[in-house]
Amino acid sequence: MSAETASIETSAPTQGQRLKAIIGGSTGNLVEWYDWYAYAAFTLYFAPHFFPSEDRTAQLLSAAGIFAVGFLMRPIGAWLMGVYADRHGRKSGLTLSVALMCAGSLLIAVTPGYETIGVAAPLMLVLARLMQGLSIGGEYGASATYLSEMAGKNRRGFFSSFQYVTLIAGQLVAICVLLLLQATLTEAQLDAWGWRIPFFIGGLLAVIVFWLRRGLAETQSFAVAKAAGAPRSGFVELITNHPRETLTVMLLTAGGTIAFYAYSIYMQKFLVNTSGLSRQVASQINAATLFAFMLLQPVAGALSDRIGRKPLMIGFGVMGMLCTYPIFATLAVTKDPLVAGLLVMAGLVIVTGYTSINAVVKAELFPAHIRALGVALPYALANTLFGGTAEFVALWFKQAGMEQAFYIYVTVMIAISLSVYVKMRDTAKHSQIRED
Repeated sequence: MSAETASIETSAPTQGQRLKAIIGGSTGNLVEWYDWYAYAAFTLYFAPHFFPSEDRTAQLLSAAGIFAVGFLMRPIGAWLMGVYADRHGRKSGLTLSVALMCAGSLLIAVTPGYETIGVAAPLMLVLARLMQGLSIGGEYGASATYLSEMAGKNRRGFFSSFQYVTLIAGQLVAICVLLLLQATLTEAQLDAWGWRIPFFIGGLLAVIVFWLRRGLAETQSFAVAKAAGAPRSGFVELITNHPRETLTVMLLTAGGTIAFYAYSIYMQKFLVNTSGLSRQVASQINAATLFAFMLLQPVAGALSDRIGRKPLMIGFGVMGMLCTYPIFATLAVTKDPLVAGLLVMAGLVIVTGYTSINAVVKAELFPAHIRALGVALPYALANTLFGGTAEFVALWFKQAGMEQAFYIYVTVMIAISLSVYVKMRDTAKHSQIRED
């Protein structure tokens, strides 16, 4: 046994440390995504305070533009924060990430409106959203890496699946806070000051997570890589010495992220604009199916620990290719909410083969010294190019009278990812994460 292996074994985290790590990593992810989605959930209420136009559509477009700026910051955040987590530790990356999100949320909560400070108000909103974009871009790589490295060899799939559990939970919590405030405050109160409450909540929760993450243990992988004098993480190092893995992450993400956005984020609009269901029914279907989808993630993650990652990814790819067009085509003509809900759920069950394990698969592709950056940057680029544009592409096809072309587009992107799944080795059996 080598000295390095002996050192790893003697410093292996206890079950208590592993559990604390999973809680710290996953709850922080929930808070980050809650803060991210709270902006979209409360746009109708805060937009008039930051933009002086009398036209509500113009106000919403301005707020949406700032939302897009935050989205475009995600690859930059993935790059900067990924390098930071590789050089200074996963714990440091997670702590910095949640600190940025906390600052962004609190800044939105306390910034006076346009009538009080003029153009400084929308500029402060832009600054807040830039910080949140950097934060959410870095959170994925840092948390995926941390959860995968701390989980232990036999439970990596299960524990890393909580990244998507908390991502979806953050979205659902933001919706629930909106519904609760709508039920307890008048419209006038929400318009005047109630919209600030969710941002205060997000900021305070982030403070708690910041404190929790400061007490987390560092991972063995980072400690060993640092002690061994591994090369410094950076963009040049990534594309020069790990181009194959980087391209693999982008391609395996492309089909999965567009399918996720199609069945979750875009689906609510599709059920209203195409299926003809009411907004209330569409929202109920969206919330119910997302909740069930959230519960499926650890089940599929645990299954990958038993049978490997590759069968789940290939299952998603094959079923996605075969079923995407029929599901969307049937949804387009159904008027029965129950049938619509079952069809949406079928799509999300298929997508689970990707979402539940995508984080650990990416982490297992890279050596420790470049892992956070390798996970975060190519994912963020693919997510921005394909996931972030999914709704726009879908609506563009619909406006052009070719809505079925979107079903084909999603199918083709899944097929491209499937070709990668078939050719790549099963990362559960050939993992670059060395510790047990």
